[in-house]
Amino acid sequence: MRLHYFPLSGHAHRAQLFLSLIGVEAELVEVDLAGGAHKTPAFLKMNPFGQVPVLEDGDVVIPDSNSIMVYLAKKYGKTDWLPEDVVQAAQVQRWLSVAAGQLAYGSAAARLVTVFGAKFDTEEVIGRGHALLKTLEGLLTQQDWLVAGRPTIADVALYSYTASAPEGNVDLEPYPAVRQWLARIEALPGFVPFRRTPIGLAA
Repeated sequence: MRLHYFPLSGHAHRAQLFLSLIGVEAELVEVDLAGGAHKTPAFLKMNPFGQVPVLEDGDVVIPDSNSIMVYLAKKYGKTDWLPEDVVQAAQVQRWLSVAAGQLAYGSAAARLVTVFGAKFDTEEVIGRGHALLKTLEGLLTQQDWLVAGRPTIADVALYSYTASAPEGNVDLEPYPAVRQWLARIEALPGFVPFRRTPIGLAA
């Protein structure tokens, strides 16, 4: 099993983190994004969108971090991480959608501005980041985890770009419940940290 990743990608970290949390070993293959390795014909054959991460498992190729987590949870029967209960499964899917939507276009986009020089409206993406954090704060003051009273792939999906939000000038200080939730994830057996960049509020 091989995970094609980039160490400063929160999406790639999401997949790497889940592999470690469930104790599955995979070879980490760093993709040279600056050198355009993600746009080569060989890589585009694995993922036509030219994005990391991509998981290779024998003849099976799974692009997209959320899809990788679903694949791994299903393959290894990790129903604690991806519940079989229809309501809880739907609740997990909701947060995967949030990770691909509000989080990606909020705190993650704000970090892309500072770390990679992306051309987003800084005020707009920081505002989106805080809007999601306020929602999370309200929920996490009432419960420890997003779904099912235990850690699931919903929590993993939101971790990396929430933890690194200060790098994009999205301040976590006003959200104590969110910070406690991040600490709970970081205390899980098998946790691997997301590489930090000393920039923005994290400088």
